[in-house]
Amino acid sequence: MKSVLITFDQAHYERVVAALDRLNCRGFTYWDQVKGRGSETGEPHFGSHAWPAMCSAILAMVEDDRVEPLLTVLKRMDESREQLGLRAFVWNVEQYI
Repeated sequence: MKSVLITFDQAHYERVVAALDRLNCRGFTYWDQVKGRGSETGEPHFGSHAWPAMCSAILAMVEDDRVEPLLTVLKRMDESREQLGLRAFVWNVEQYI
């Protein structure tokens, strides 16, 4: 089992959730409004007058064999709208209840 943290411009929300559904990745936690900026490219998402865009985040629990297909879909999504921003980070899940 892996945890996948997906941070994305709010405009991606429906597409991200649809990708999770298609790949049968059911368990996730969603944060509606988070702030941040990319380490290399893209516009900051600060929810301010100067930078009004906001991000969202999903922490998904994903079976090992579904991680690569999910990352492939998310990478395509990011490449289709690079200025919006989308990132995914994967960690091992050691234990859970």
